[in-house]
Amino acid sequence: MPASVRKRLMRGEFETGEDVAALRHFIGLSQPKFADALRISVHTLRNWEQNRRRPEGPALALLRIAARHPRIILESLEPVA
Repeated sequence: MPASVRKRLMRGEFETGEDVAALRHFIGLSQPKFADALRISVHTLRNWEQNRRRPEGPALALLRIAARHPRIILESLEPVA
């Protein structure tokens, strides 16, 4: 991931769909898995990544958390014991 994109993500700035896709790739998840972790539809995620819509409100907050603490996103996919 380019350093400029990484800096934007760490600041919680998601300027383009490419930023959302870069975060997903950095965490190492497919679109379906990342959407599941964020509790959104794959359709919504694709709309973000293809610049048809922008994440707002709680979704943007979740992306900011994911950028700063990717482990939390991965843990959210683990079954609860």
